Amino acid sequence: MTLPGARMTSPADPNAKAIKTLDKDLGRIGLLEQATLFTSRPLVAPGIALVFIVIAGLAAVTIMGGGAGTWVVVLAAAIGAYMALNIGANDVANNMGPAVGARAVTLGGALVIAALCETAGALLAGGDVVSTVSRGIVAPESVAAPEIFVWAMMAALLAGALWIHLATAMGAPVSTTHSIVGGVMGAGIAAAGFGAVNWPVMGTIAASWVISPVMGGVIAALFLALLNNRILYRKDKIAAARTWVPILIGVMGGVFATYMALKGLKALVHLSLGESLLVGLAVAVPLALVMRPVIARQSRGLENRTKSLKGLFAIPLVLSAALLSFAHGANDVANAVGPLAAIVHAVSDGASGDRVQIPYWVMIVGAVGLSVGLMLFGPKLINIVGSEITRLNAMRAWCVALSAAVVVIIASWLGLPVSSTHIAIGGIFGVGFYREWYHEKILKENRDLSTLPVEERTRRKVVRRSHMLTILAAWVITVPATAALSAGLFWAATLLAGLR
Repeated sequence: MTLPGARMTSPADPNAKAIKTLDKDLGRIGLLEQATLFTSRPLVAPGIALVFIVIAGLAAVTIMGGGAGTWVVVLAAAIGAYMALNIGANDVANNMGPAVGARAVTLGGALVIAALCETAGALLAGGDVVSTVSRGIVAPESVAAPEIFVWAMMAALLAGALWIHLATAMGAPVSTTHSIVGGVMGAGIAAAGFGAVNWPVMGTIAASWVISPVMGGVIAALFLALLNNRILYRKDKIAAARTWVPILIGVMGGVFATYMALKGLKALVHLSLGESLLVGLAVAVPLALVMRPVIARQSRGLENRTKSLKGLFAIPLVLSAALLSFAHGANDVANAVGPLAAIVHAVSDGASGDRVQIPYWVMIVGAVGLSVGLMLFGPKLINIVGSEITRLNAMRAWCVALSAAVVVIIASWLGLPVSSTHIAIGGIFGVGFYREWYHEKILKENRDLSTLPVEERTRRKVVRRSHMLTILAAWVITVPATAALSAGLFWAATLLAGLR
């Protein structure tokens, strides 16, 4: 049926051919737009990162005022911003990954929480002296010439940033502290020979490659064993939870209060280990008492199964991740901008100095860079840490977070240089291997598997060995790789600058 006034078109009608041609052209344009969008999407994050690096360089120009050595500071500011982006992309995943893997918080929520806490920690409680780059690893008198010192720090900063970038691309969480230490060592050797390096300090750092993950794994496994023994494998899980969960939350609060007093707030107030422990005790006891009626109310009406208990640990887990991010921003921002601050000091004062304070504008570059790097490139490492090494729930992730804080406190007491990255990843491996061991133990004893959670009755291997080997390899070669790269960069830079 044809409507009155409608025009019939035949296949030979020129208008019909034109319409078909137009439709084909529009279809091609639509496909071209989709292809352009698909190919340009991966370039958005690097583009934003490049803009941030440029802004950091422009800020250095404005602050230095075009004086002598300004271009060196501008270059260092750009490299420092690049380093901060990479630390945010790699290191922060250790704090938020377990919470995301346990589904206590969404990835978007974790990014926002971590960005805010990292920035707050860096700006409010950061600014520690740059001891690693000014003294400790390389004797200052060995590279006392300002020009040599500046290029050594530049090479160390760029080498650390490039290595962390590569590790992030590989999906391997590595220690940013060890990356900077390796960079400083390599540049120091290239500048003044092997005698310039404090080898006993390097020995303790090498020992921490083993100590950090082992301590983190053992303590996380012990916490999980406690949860299994006192709550998860009890006949009345809800009654057991009402007794133990408030105590465990109190312990968590006390440990993190001690951690913050000892490490996170050391730039604002200096407390000894004993004083920090008293602060933790003053927080732990009232918190446990306050949480007892709260947990009783939350557990009312819950079914007597493991899944019901996970919600009781969700909020404490998110809070612990936020506190870890705050402390990380306070402590590790110096890894991002420490060499930059040393360069600014050397250019301004003409000497490396034994104490190099981080200028506030440099702190802002580091703090913002941590957050921007996390938001742009952090999700990949967060997913790997949170879910691809072993399966985490709120209780296992809580064990990992608490283990990280406990190990840092113990290491501070013993005077051991440990890596928060190694501790957190070691904790995740410890939880996974403990589950495997416990399952095998039950099978050997021919016990009733009904005592285990459903998800553990059929699983045998719950830790991905491929990720473990990749991460361990990255840990072992971090210091040698960054040292070699830094030495090469230092040699090239001094050659181009006419210092050779």
